[in-house]
Amino acid sequence: MSVQEIPTQVDLRKYIEVRLFGERPHIRGRRIPVANIVRAMQMNNLSVAETAYNFSISEAEVLAALLYYEEYKEEIERQEEEEARLFEEMKRRYGSD
Repeated sequence: MSVQEIPTQVDLRKYIEVRLFGERPHIRGRRIPVANIVRAMQMNNLSVAETAYNFSISEAEVLAALLYYEEYKEEIERQEEEEARLFEEMKRRYGSD
């Protein structure tokens, strides 16, 4: 019996891509940013299963989003801050209606 090595790095490209939303990471083939998944789980104390159900994605996609967030947390947080800043700028410029 051979002993399998545990990978030191997991390739999440099957689940996560960055080609949309100004390179904000999101679920592959969907327009659901990783940050939205993480925030929903944190704010609502959701389980992986509940999050998958709420976003209509698989549990594997939720887990991939969590892993990706942990790996790139600082970069994702910077992107989210920039998105919030742009949103506020647009809101001031064009109003909230």
